[in-house]
Amino acid sequence: MKTIVELFETSVSKYPDNIYLWEKSNGEFKGTTYRETREKVIQFAAGLLALGIRKGDRIALVSEGRNQWIISELGILYAGAINVPLSVKLDAKTEMKFRLAHSGCRMVIVSKGQAPKIEEIRNELPELEKVIYLDEKEESGENDLFFCDVVQTGKTFLRENNSLAESAWKSVVANDLANISYTSGTTADPKGIMLSHLNYADNVVQANTLMEITPDWKTLAFLPWDHAFAHTACLYCFMYNGASVASLEMGNSPMETLKNIPKNIKEIKPNVLMSVPAVAKNFRKGIESGIRQKGKTAENLFNHALKIAYKYNGNGYNKGKGLRFVYKPLLALYDKILFSKIRESFGGELRFFIGGGALLDIELQRFFYAIGIPMCQGYGLSEAAPVISSNALHAIKFGSSGRLVKYMELKIVDDNGNEMPTDQKGEIIVKGDNVMLGYWNNPTATADTIKNGWLHTGDMGYLDKDGFLYVLGRFKSLLIGNDGEKYSPEGIEEAIVEQSHLIEQCMLYNNQNAYTSGMIVPNIQAINRILTAKGINPGSEEGNTESLKLIQAEIDKYKAGGEFENTFPERWLPATIAVLPEAFTEQNHLLNSTMKMVRGKITEYFADELAFVYTAEAKIIVNERNLQAIAKWNS
Repeated sequence: MKTIVELFETSVSKYPDNIYLWEKSNGEFKGTTYRETREKVIQFAAGLLALGIRKGDRIALVSEGRNQWIISELGILYAGAINVPLSVKLDAKTEMKFRLAHSGCRMVIVSKGQAPKIEEIRNELPELEKVIYLDEKEESGENDLFFCDVVQTGKTFLRENNSLAESAWKSVVANDLANISYTSGTTADPKGIMLSHLNYADNVVQANTLMEITPDWKTLAFLPWDHAFAHTACLYCFMYNGASVASLEMGNSPMETLKNIPKNIKEIKPNVLMSVPAVAKNFRKGIESGIRQKGKTAENLFNHALKIAYKYNGNGYNKGKGLRFVYKPLLALYDKILFSKIRESFGGELRFFIGGGALLDIELQRFFYAIGIPMCQGYGLSEAAPVISSNALHAIKFGSSGRLVKYMELKIVDDNGNEMPTDQKGEIIVKGDNVMLGYWNNPTATADTIKNGWLHTGDMGYLDKDGFLYVLGRFKSLLIGNDGEKYSPEGIEEAIVEQSHLIEQCMLYNNQNAYTSGMIVPNIQAINRILTAKGINPGSEEGNTESLKLIQAEIDKYKAGGEFENTFPERWLPATIAVLPEAFTEQNHLLNSTMKMVRGKITEYFADELAFVYTAEAKIIVNERNLQAIAKWNS
């Protein structure tokens, strides 16, 4: 298969009466078959053609996940046009406006929840001709269209011009652009990733070499549909296999929508879920909270069951090997009386999670493997459409990003492009039909990223002797000592946040300095609970001093004599700490739309704090600047 159109046509032919899309309507999930979905796609595509859309035109799509999202995208592709999928988390004035202008979109398709953003900027976009609303609204202007009207126009067009509509989708070829997918905006000038039909079609085939999805499988797609991971691994991989995708029930607010996830999981009973670390952590918190509510006896029993499971499972790859077999009978008992009950809360049919996004900590992997729903961590990036590797049920190794997909080449290279041997770290580079065509209207960035057909990911990693890929972090985020040695901070930052309930966020910094510093966002509620238990008044002078000492004690656990000593090289642990007066958020642009830290902006935003941590006064955490920061959290 060389195009998304060909992929979909094949699936419709093989699985016409299988449900492809599930969506909640009037209180229950209702299914739309592959045949029915195709009919709607053809009608919408015909409507676009009737409106003058031609091959190569760009149309943006800004909506939460729903049936009309994929029908819109497929309709755009069947018309020979290019979809520009945009995150619902983008702000209008800067992020959304830049992407719409840069890509030269003629139209934008928008949901009710996102419409105000488009209305705010539409008059500042001279190339934007029309806005297609997925939902009805009270007043419409002359350049406003409704999705249902476009479909109706398409039906009329098909009666007289069916051959034109058919020739439009039959003329789509492998190297035609399917998407311009923008990077998440960690710089002021995001890049438009040009992904062709072949990029997607090939990556779907590649991803399917890692695990088997059968036509009876269902998933609940609660990750943003514009994101490369959910886009390929959910919408298209499930389509390829005749399986079905359910969209998350929309609430009246983002928070209300999030609360629908556990409810919808029980209703849909998915076989697999695509997740990211932030969501996985919330699932774990929910499980542990439910156990605690059953009392101390239940909590102690659960913790002992986890301990036994951890011992039996090892690092996943050596589960039950050697003397571990002695734990099998007890684990089987715990699984029957405890873990199986937890799995019921996920619908009872869930076999595993596929994890994407940020690095996934080993403790989280151990936890979900123990309860019988393995978290199969994978690796990819949008420029590779995006799947490069993943753990799978038959081959899991905690801490790794799994084995490589087939039909793609991967090398680990040094600064000079020389291939590194097994277990030696370097830059991850890949080559295959899944590699993007380049960056839209940005030949310089394209030339910097694709060299001799190889995509230079900018990620550091290595392959072990068993063929498992380990991703160590971004080269751009590396800590660099004053002797030029480099180290990725992400594993340390993740461990500190995961293993300390007193630290909410952490970013390490070392740019050729004598020592590493740390910027810490405290979990003030957790700290204040400890202070109160000690009889110390939070917010008092004594309380603020004690708060800083508690934070220092958490960092000291990783140093000589500490609970986690030798986990990381000591030179890369923070020798000085700046307690920050505010958190990293999307609102202050210190987190991007995928909730990753934007390091460049953080160092700029907290430039004064960074200058301070390299002074003599900063050597002791209890200093005037940190006391003021803690006081601000308590004000």
